[in-house]
Amino acid sequence: MSLSIQHRVRALLSDNAHLQADVGKLADNADLYAAGLTSHATVNLMLALEQAFDIEFPERLLRRGTFASVSAIAAALTEIGVKEEG
Repeated sequence: MSLSIQHRVRALLSDNAHLQADVGKLADNADLYAAGLTSHATVNLMLALEQAFDIEFPERLLRRGTFASVSAIAAALTEIGVKEEG
């Protein structure tokens, strides 16, 4: 069974972001900062994403908007070259 990028991002959010809201109940475009994502948690999430997807975020993507939602993170990963599993 393949996991979409969004599902993998949600799993990493659940493990690393310490959100106040249930990650599973958030819409893909929900504001993660409104859900409790802090700047410190964003750094932890970025490091977890880099390790899980074996990538490095380029400087141009190191901005708040990149990590603002599941959709934004998935779009950044796709831009970097991450492909859906399967």
